Amino acid sequence: MTGMAVARFKDLLGRAAMVHRRGRLTAFNGLVIEAEGPDAVLGELCEVRGEPAAAPVLAEVIGFRDGHVLLMPFGHLRGMPVGATVEALGRRLRIPVGRDMVGRVLDAFGNPLDGRPGFQATAERDIYSDAINPLARAPLSDCLETGVRAIDGMIPLAKGQRVGIFAGSGVGKSTLLGMLAGHVRADVIVVGLIGERGREVADFLQDALSREGRERSVLIVATADQPALMRTHAVHAAHAVAEYFRDLGQDVLLVVDSITRFAMAQREVGLATGEPPTSRGYPPSVFNLLPQILERGGSLKNSGTITAVYSVLVEGDDMNEPVADHMRAVLDGHIVLSRELAARGQLPAIDLLSSISRLQSRICQDEELDVMRRVRSMVAVHEASRDLVDMGAYQAGANPALDEALRCQPLIFDFVRQSPGERTERRESLRTLRELAEGQSP
Repeated sequence: MTGMAVARFKDLLGRAAMVHRRGRLTAFNGLVIEAEGPDAVLGELCEVRGEPAAAPVLAEVIGFRDGHVLLMPFGHLRGMPVGATVEALGRRLRIPVGRDMVGRVLDAFGNPLDGRPGFQATAERDIYSDAINPLARAPLSDCLETGVRAIDGMIPLAKGQRVGIFAGSGVGKSTLLGMLAGHVRADVIVVGLIGERGREVADFLQDALSREGRERSVLIVATADQPALMRTHAVHAAHAVAEYFRDLGQDVLLVVDSITRFAMAQREVGLATGEPPTSRGYPPSVFNLLPQILERGGSLKNSGTITAVYSVLVEGDDMNEPVADHMRAVLDGHIVLSRELAARGQLPAIDLLSSISRLQSRICQDEELDVMRRVRSMVAVHEASRDLVDMGAYQAGANPALDEALRCQPLIFDFVRQSPGERTERRESLRTLRELAEGQSP
């Protein structure tokens, strides 16, 4: 036997399980399995086996109670009897990664959903990882060109920035995310579709995302019908995939739609394990996990960047609801979509007065910042006097600032409005904005 064969044999022997850790299912309350044993650790994967002919169901240890192990399944337990075997697998959830996953649609485990054969994986990554060491972060000074006029011109983003898109339902979040994924200047786009309806996944691929965007994207999908644990893990898996490409030195755009549905899924997990409900029923683990997830993005020294865009679904158009308020405090900027602007026909319905990029002073020149301030001021003057103008009570010439705002308002409207398939270079957006601020017709 050659030395290489002996080494391989020792490796296989070292990884072989010398003992099986097993327990038995004692209760199931619809979300959580309660079992006597096995001797497992938090986060470990287990298999639940019932009838010999039935396929085992994968589950994860999520807690302990009165000496019993609490697990949450990744599948359905229909037909599983009391006393079913629960066997610990000795590993945590990992996702296969490789360059060949670009252009694919995968689930939280890295299994293909697009009907094509599995991709050639070069490594596996734990879906959970620590945030970047603050001193290992590179300064954010390079502008990210998104191809969306309103963002490049008025809310510029930096490579490695974390930003949220805040809106109620049906205002155009997914369409704007598709425009970003299709037009952005990035090497790889990682899209996490969390808690979406199955129809919306297909619509996002066919309508919101351009062909060019699909060819350089990795989609991680967990639909609304899947268990809560699958939906939470899909978010972690999307971040792990983005970190893989970042470590290869690439600029990555990470899109998560939506982080609110992740919070709702984590609420299900937390309440099922006995956490106390706090604000609007969210347990403390939700507000502990959100910063941990968001801190995984950014720019790493001598490596690539992860620019993270999270859609935040605000319940009842309440921008101060708990998840939205917490996200706004952690993010480096926020883009607010207005239902009123969408009703007026301004799509994307970006509210320029409520949106802000906290890094624009770092990545823009003084002249560009001055133009942005002047245009924002005109929008503010117009909105403050909208009721007066609509009633016909304003006489031209009474307020020169309002006269200028009224003249420029149609031009600003046309500047912000953009069809999903239309892409505009950043320099062209800035030129148009400058001409608008100087009183010229773009």
